[in-house]
Amino acid sequence: MTAPKPESWLKVTERGLYCVPGGFYVDPHRPVERAVVTHGHADHARPGNRAVLATPETLAIMQRRYGDEAGDALEPLAYGETRDIAGVTLSFLPAGHVLGSAQAVLEWKGCRIIVSGDYKRRADPTCAPFEVMPCDVFITEATFGLPVFRHPSDAEEVDKLLTAQQQFPERAILVGAYSLGKAQRVIALLRNAGYDRPLYIHGALQGLCDLYRDLGVELGELKPATGASKADLAGQIVLAPPSALNDRWSRRLPDPLTAMASGWMRVRARAKQRGAELPLILSDHADWDELVQTLEDVAAPEVWVTHGNEEALVHYASGKGIRARALALIGRGEEEQEGGAAEQEHQEAAS
Repeated sequence: MTAPKPESWLKVTERGLYCVPGGFYVDPHRPVERAVVTHGHADHARPGNRAVLATPETLAIMQRRYGDEAGDALEPLAYGETRDIAGVTLSFLPAGHVLGSAQAVLEWKGCRIIVSGDYKRRADPTCAPFEVMPCDVFITEATFGLPVFRHPSDAEEVDKLLTAQQQFPERAILVGAYSLGKAQRVIALLRNAGYDRPLYIHGALQGLCDLYRDLGVELGELKPATGASKADLAGQIVLAPPSALNDRWSRRLPDPLTAMASGWMRVRARAKQRGAELPLILSDHADWDELVQTLEDVAAPEVWVTHGNEEALVHYASGKGIRARALALIGRGEEEQEGGAAEQEHQEAAS
């Protein structure tokens, strides 16, 4: 039996990627009857769906962020488990992006398509590492899909942060980090580097840090920055959502040295826009080398590229004899940019 053409059963629609035989969407950007969600970031996990299938950790994150709006019916599916949905076999592989992040593996009539969601390939102490599975079609992100984006080692960037703290013992080191994934990863990397002092956090980070702990990720001693005196915060590392870096909240800190943790800190204009005195190139997305390596590892004869610098990666894949095309998906890649994530951070910072 000849396997069906991938585009005949997984289609791009105005609501997102739609699996026709299964009757479900993957990471829909509008509310739908049945959603499969790869991870908890706001540009992939939207509120208001009727039924949501995701990893247990992603469901917990959605409940923490959205409450009753997380979904009317929440169905957990752990890594390695399978679910038959109207003849389509669905399973999850770790994506290495944030806690609970998954690649959605869809199999129907002998054709396997993997929707990667967002991913990275380097080790992260806060989540399961990316797993490779061969497939017929690999749907990849391309947030940092240009050769100029080659992220330095995490250890180098954390060392920059610790060196700044030692150099300026009278200043607070204020680190901008998104509340889901980035903040917890920065904390865990500091702990792995041997930093065992208390870390101070903005109140908007507390809920998800508590949830990470509840789900088994150790973060060490965290203290609320709000209410601490300037004397207490001198020489301390303080983490806050990016939206708090330049507002009234940050003025309570003693001469803050502002850092920003993001893959976009490779771009000087972005660092300047954020007012980052200390840019930290720490990304939860694959860089160019990791994207290229992943295409080689999964060995898919066909690749679909979503959000980011699609054209460069499509061009590279085509040059390697891979059938490649860009997908026009709406509302992707915002968590490390200026869209939906920024809006959500503002809401969390104000709460």
